[in-house]
Amino acid sequence: MAGGLAALLDDIAALAKLAAASVDDVSAAAGRASAKAAGVVIDDTAVTPRYLHGFTAERELPIVRRIAVGSLRNKLVFILPAALLLSQFLPWLLTPILMVGGTYLAFEGAEKVYEVLTGHAKEKTALPAAAQGEDVEKAMVAGAIRTDFILSAEIMVIALNEVADEPLVSRAVILVVVALGITLLVYGVVALIVKMDDIGLRLARTRHGAVAATGRLLVRAMPKVLAVLSAVGIVAMLWVGGHILLVGVDELGWHALYDLVHRAEEAVHTVPGVGGTLAWLTNTLASALVGLVVGAVVVAVVHLLPRRRVAAGAH
Repeated sequence: MAGGLAALLDDIAALAKLAAASVDDVSAAAGRASAKAAGVVIDDTAVTPRYLHGFTAERELPIVRRIAVGSLRNKLVFILPAALLLSQFLPWLLTPILMVGGTYLAFEGAEKVYEVLTGHAKEKTALPAAAQGEDVEKAMVAGAIRTDFILSAEIMVIALNEVADEPLVSRAVILVVVALGITLLVYGVVALIVKMDDIGLRLARTRHGAVAATGRLLVRAMPKVLAVLSAVGIVAMLWVGGHILLVGVDELGWHALYDLVHRAEEAVHTVPGVGGTLAWLTNTLASALVGLVVGAVVVAVVHLLPRRRVAAGAH
């Protein structure tokens, strides 16, 4: 009896060790996958704050929460099942679908550049969003969730590629961990960014000396920080969208463009001390340029050609 109990306990211990090892494997794989997608995570963090411009302080966190919930829904309800099914049965479709998303991101970024150059951006932000009614808030949240869908899809597919050799169930668990972790990280940072001025105001009003001075500095600095983040978000959309397209055409068999960028990277990579940084900047600049060109074509189709047709019809 004692021997049987000891054997049973040994079996339970072995199962516990196996389960612990499985958890460790999932955690490690999720960590690797998340690290690989870090560039897109940064872009997601930079893009989101621009959707909160003009809203009153009490609406900022509820809006961030709504976008975060929409982002998690994007990842778990739509992207995760589709990515797993496609990777299992139609893996060749992932690249074309990502390229469609990349084109949309390039369009979003190029459209913002077009609005800045033509003055339409000022017209859009002439009134605070809070003064424009609930419909504007809904539209801004919907726009943020749409943009997040593309970035989330890129994050999830990058993560999926990192764990492509895992069994289907393990892939699913790892991607759920990645989705939860990255969503919490991105929107936690976004919430902190948009509330930093309120934190500074509280410090300035309730503290003294250096702490109060730091609070006043935060209040003065945050509008500039948000403006910079908004510009970074536009560049990020062009960069990520262009990179998706650049890698996509290479994977589909047209290697000339990516080979050109790769040779440019190699040419600067040998510069002592800063070669790695210059190579990264070269790839980033090339990706952003591709995104701008493709996005500009789509902007022309969506905005400029219809206006010319209307003008021609009027004459």
